[in-house]
Amino acid sequence: MSAVRDNRFNVPLYTVAEAARFLGVPTSTFSTWAKGYVRRPHGRAPVTGDAVVTSVDADRGYPSVPFVGVAEGMVVAAFRHAGVSLQHIRSAVSILEREIGIDHALASKRLYTDGAVILYDYVDAQDDIELGGITEVVSRQRVFAPIVEDYLRRIEYSADGWAARLVSPSTARPIVMLDPQRSFGQPIFIRGSVRVDNVVDRWRGGDPLVEVAEDFGVPTEDVEDILRVALPAAA
Repeated sequence: MSAVRDNRFNVPLYTVAEAARFLGVPTSTFSTWAKGYVRRPHGRAPVTGDAVVTSVDADRGYPSVPFVGVAEGMVVAAFRHAGVSLQHIRSAVSILEREIGIDHALASKRLYTDGAVILYDYVDAQDDIELGGITEVVSRQRVFAPIVEDYLRRIEYSADGWAARLVSPSTARPIVMLDPQRSFGQPIFIRGSVRVDNVVDRWRGGDPLVEVAEDFGVPTEDVEDILRVALPAAA
């Protein structure tokens, strides 16, 4: 069964760089997740890796990642931070999509409710050392590891069971979110509900931070925290 096709799934809203910045990962890392890779070791056959998040073909610099791709990227980032290799993440995605019976399993609420049990029981039944890395994200109690749980709590699901809103993991506090139904899906401040780019551009234009925050109705500390993660990405 496939997910209902709405703008969350089939409308590219973000460039690879924008999706990476929202998730707090390097652009090159997210590019590998979204596009896969081909490595050509000297004197050996090429090594390839398939994509693990959804994207579409687009010219360089143009949006290629739909909302669902960023939602999937949230889970991949969680798994990577828990120490799971990309190879084992691909295995986990395959297991989840097969066992749950849907595409885009990483963006489904079923991952949050059933995913830990499915992964643990599958790996336990197979007794396959090649799948052992997957157990880094689940415990013997069949619950997700705390670092994964922290990421999953930042995903809000709609009544249809699919991710509908995401809170950026790039800051410790919940400051910025994505909602494909608001501001054309671009990142907005949770407190203030204004686009992050508008606030950051105004500050870059030379206006004092306190004045910018007050004019947009965003807490000063929220703007400060976002600038800390936005400026290195722009450097």
